[in-house]
Amino acid sequence: MPPDKDKNRKGPSNPRDPQDRRNFIYYYGLALLVVLLLNWFVFPRMFEPPVELTSYSEFLSHVEKGEVAAVDLQPNQIVYRIGEGEETRLYKTGVVEDPGLAERLQQADIPFAAEIQETPNVFLTLLLSYGIPILFFIIIGRMIARNMAGKMGGGGLSFGGGQTGKMYVPDDSDKKSFADVAGQDEAKESLLEIVDYLARPQRYEAVGARCPKGILLVGPPGTGKTLLAKAVAGEAHVPFFSISGSEFVEMFVGRGAARVRELFDQANKKAPCIVFIDEIDTIGKKRDGGVIGNDEREQTLNQLLAEMDGFEANNGVVILAATNRPETLDPALLRPGRFDRQVPVELPDLNGRVAIFRVHAKGYQMEEGIDYDLLGRATAGASGADIANIVNEGALRAVRMNRNKVSQADLEESIEVVIAGQQRKNAILSDEEKRIIAYHEIGHALVAAKQTGSAPVHKITIVPRTSGALGYTMQVDEEEKSLVSKNDAFRKLATYAGGRAAEALVFGDITTGAANDIQQMTRVARAMITQYGMSDDFGMMAIEEQTNPYLQGGTVTNASQETLKDVDDQVKALVQKAYDTAYGILAEHRPLLDRLAEYLLEKETITGKEFMDIIEPERSETENETI
Repeated sequence: MPPDKDKNRKGPSNPRDPQDRRNFIYYYGLALLVVLLLNWFVFPRMFEPPVELTSYSEFLSHVEKGEVAAVDLQPNQIVYRIGEGEETRLYKTGVVEDPGLAERLQQADIPFAAEIQETPNVFLTLLLSYGIPILFFIIIGRMIARNMAGKMGGGGLSFGGGQTGKMYVPDDSDKKSFADVAGQDEAKESLLEIVDYLARPQRYEAVGARCPKGILLVGPPGTGKTLLAKAVAGEAHVPFFSISGSEFVEMFVGRGAARVRELFDQANKKAPCIVFIDEIDTIGKKRDGGVIGNDEREQTLNQLLAEMDGFEANNGVVILAATNRPETLDPALLRPGRFDRQVPVELPDLNGRVAIFRVHAKGYQMEEGIDYDLLGRATAGASGADIANIVNEGALRAVRMNRNKVSQADLEESIEVVIAGQQRKNAILSDEEKRIIAYHEIGHALVAAKQTGSAPVHKITIVPRTSGALGYTMQVDEEEKSLVSKNDAFRKLATYAGGRAAEALVFGDITTGAANDIQQMTRVARAMITQYGMSDDFGMMAIEEQTNPYLQGGTVTNASQETLKDVDDQVKALVQKAYDTAYGILAEHRPLLDRLAEYLLEKETITGKEFMDIIEPERSETENETI
């Protein structure tokens, strides 16, 4: 690795650096200008008392009336005072050849004085007016500069004005490696080549191979894109500079292009190294040729494109970037020769979630026999950051319970806390409301249990949560599913409808408790018809397309109003069919529904095993109707 030319710099400025010398001259020139303006315009007006301008004849009139209290005869003007104390007013007038003025003032018994013109001490005047203020500005400026240098530590990528990027040194105690990254085996495999190139570039040069200039990590938030970049730096033992896209927008004001050039100059000095730009979509959005909302951002993007074209692929600088909105990036940024490779960092599968639980559990005191496989199945769709939060919530619960180790129950409860919030222990519900909620939740669970192929029930509770849920039913699949069949989707719709169907069957009335169920049913049913081609009428026609898939964005419609009306009719019919299916299942097993609801009212929370022990003897052997 080449020697670090900047390692002896103690602060943000270096007199030998032409850029710092220009900053030095600019700062003190500005300080001198401020002092001059203050002395010429501000200070004289601050210390001058308010004086009214009058004529010489009016001055004589005031003298004759005996209103003048004192007169100051100056070379270029006459200043006189009328009144005493708070009633004092000052006037000034021009000088007129009047030899009898002194005698007139003396006869009127008015005190007067004339200034004695002395030769001023030029050195003392300059010292007091300019020297001391300039010295004051210099002292304050040096104190600010020293303070900024102490905060920044002189490290990182230096941009004009003392701004720095955050530098991660692999030799630190928090050194990251691929062992710290779980659930992203495919992404790690794609990045191993970069690690090998940074560690042994001669192998690639001998063959004539070029390392990718830029690698784009794309995936949902919390999947470990930044952690992967740090692990690459740790494995390759090279410096790692982390810069956020929002910092670019903040820093590059007026000097965007120049500072981008400085970024690449600094990176070349630190080579071999890794520059990681997080949230690159902040500055890399598409240029659509319309009205420019942020011209500075576009200029910054143009310079970034030019610089990535200008530096050599084998100079030891690798640009890593991350985004969860790849569809918004400018195509020029993604072409080969700039960001040559895209590495998906997706949500982990079952094995990945189990591995992530084990990695995060190493930092905590855990009890023996933790079922990580169950935790992984209960957290389908969770990211690495979600799992880290779940493990930490479990540790916090163990502390609240006065235990020094985290148990299985702590982790399962923390999953519920992340999903539905903390338990509302002081929530006041009437007996009738509790009974309705119990039947509602048992309706979900019983419909799920009586349908072949539904996910097993893991837990049922009527304890309110801070998210607003008055109860919930948790289902946990026995195995990971990558595909959802049409029958699977319909069974999910029927399970959602089970709560409302139980209310209508038992009480002959319905409540607002099914609001979230209705939203979920409508969303799934609409997706079946418009996105997944599960409608007999529309077939494989794509009526809607999802936007921002990594951010769970909305949909864009590709159909006419007449088609959308037909879609609404089919969604309504599909939801109604699922409701009728759920109602029929509950009506057929009404005694079992009553028994389970009473048991849940007594216990408030029951496990999936307790639930199955009750319904197992009466489980029907007949399969329910599918689509």
